[in-house]
Amino acid sequence: MIQATTQATAHATTRAAPQYIFDASEKPSLPMFDVPLIKATDESVKGYGALVSDADKFEIEIVPWPAQGWRPIDAGTGNQGGVAEGIFCGEWDGDVLMGRNDAVNGEYVLGWSCDPQQALPAQANAPKEDIAREHVILWHFNYHPDGGQLFFPLDKQPFLVPVALPGDDIKPEKVVAFWCDGRQGMYIHPGIWHDGIFPTSDRQRFLDRQGKVHARVSCDFGEEFGVYLKVPLMLPGV
Repeated sequence: MIQATTQATAHATTRAAPQYIFDASEKPSLPMFDVPLIKATDESVKGYGALVSDADKFEIEIVPWPAQGWRPIDAGTGNQGGVAEGIFCGEWDGDVLMGRNDAVNGEYVLGWSCDPQQALPAQANAPKEDIAREHVILWHFNYHPDGGQLFFPLDKQPFLVPVALPGDDIKPEKVVAFWCDGRQGMYIHPGIWHDGIFPTSDRQRFLDRQGKVHARVSCDFGEEFGVYLKVPLMLPGV
């Protein structure tokens, strides 16, 4: 009986993970929702996370395992899963933005620079640096209830971090994107909606640190809202 109850609970609280590797042509053309781009400062990122100057001195928040009933979790337990660390690489392949997170052994199609029905990978006769990109088009968001996440730039170039505040009732209009100048890292609190980092150059590498449990809650904007998120890659006046 205990085993059956446990299995039923697990079934009710999990679902199939999104398919992260696919051809752009598999996604339909949809309307674009414009996301505001904000310069990341200590003040502007409050509530979402923090700017980090020294990755080695910054502590990743780990959320204790939730109590299952009225008896509380013993102090000093439930938060010992630790932190996963690795390189997060964002790289443009023509019109397609790919991501790889070695900390959790993940590979992803993060987005595109145009309508996915028109997006093409780089060709041998069309070097990546010759492709003009003004926006990144996002299809997906997720959050980690078990811990925070740090993206610390190794190549010291500008990058974007689209985010939204906690709560399962995510909507496109709740999303903002922070433009970071590459001199500091961006840390996001547990529960913050995001989708990795978005390089403004062809390829960028980041030190990634996050909770090792790596619970993930996802939202497909195309499926749920019938739109993609459109984020400018350049901050006006910079």
